[in-house]
Amino acid sequence: MLYYLALSLGDDIPGLNVLRYITFRTGMAILLALFLVFMFGPRLIAMLRVRQGKGQPIREDGPETHFAKKGTPTMGGLMILASVLITVLLLGNLSNPFVWATLFVLIGYGTIGFYDDYLKVTKQSSAGFSGKVRLALEFIIALIAVWVYTAAGSPELANKLAVPFFKDVLIDMGWFHYVFAAVVIVGAANAVNLTDGLDGLAIVPVMIASASFVLIMYLAGHAVFADYLQIHFVRGVGEVAVIAGAIIGAGLGFLWYNAPPAQIFMGDTGSLALGGALGAFAVAAKHELVLAIIGGLFVLEAASVIVQVVSFKLTGKRVFRMAPLHHHFEKKGWKEETIVIRFWIIAVVLALIGLATLKLR
Repeated sequence: MLYYLALSLGDDIPGLNVLRYITFRTGMAILLALFLVFMFGPRLIAMLRVRQGKGQPIREDGPETHFAKKGTPTMGGLMILASVLITVLLLGNLSNPFVWATLFVLIGYGTIGFYDDYLKVTKQSSAGFSGKVRLALEFIIALIAVWVYTAAGSPELANKLAVPFFKDVLIDMGWFHYVFAAVVIVGAANAVNLTDGLDGLAIVPVMIASASFVLIMYLAGHAVFADYLQIHFVRGVGEVAVIAGAIIGAGLGFLWYNAPPAQIFMGDTGSLALGGALGAFAVAAKHELVLAIIGGLFVLEAASVIVQVVSFKLTGKRVFRMAPLHHHFEKKGWKEETIVIRFWIIAVVLALIGLATLKLR
């Protein structure tokens, strides 16, 4: 909305021209989304506490320290999604297909997560609705978004996979690229969902990854910078940086209420949506493999669950005391705050390594 105002009146009203620039609107998105969460966050928390009663169900086989969190409301992802949506509608270029496809993933996955949270709260059970149905819906949403990205992107990059650290390597995947890209989005969504198990654990790495993709998408969408860095130019993808900026701002606001001891959990409403958005960023910018580095913490958490399940089914033995990985360290006696801060440090280091792929080619 404000972007179009700048296009039409920017030459007549001094200062309004700055809204044409992606960098300015991304910075404004961070501040606006943060303000919106602070503005309606407390009311939402109070409303959810009343409506949910007993709050998010606590796993009976989980770490003993989690029983103290009983009664904490969930669905805090609503404050993140609402603030991001309002911010993007105000500051985004709404004629850009990359923006709409990414919002489609964010809101679509948020809706799936909301329904899952709703079932858990109403049934007071840690099991939501059918995992197969949920995955099917996630794949449908992801495939639609991938189709839009492919159609809107550069024809020479369609159905191709860029390899980090190599400037000229593009693997032609043909139609299988749609499946691969959808797996990236779905995998990212569920990896973040698995990571969201301690106060503040998931939201900070999400913000770190989003900040990394703000830079990647801006550079990939800027012909001059892309040519200088010898990364693949994707016309129009820079606009998605505004969405990533809004996620950073909303995440900061949410962390204010999610910091230990948490007043609210983001639930599947937030974790699925934010993870899906990270996957969408990577697919849109043709940096799918770089996401595995920047979001390496989420990969480790998801891998720990896979290893645990496979090991138990094949040998009857568990590799970890409990999966996902953060629960393993809880069982070993680490304090929650120690685990969270150390995982944040790992997320920062992995993000720096991922960003190094922009220049090391």
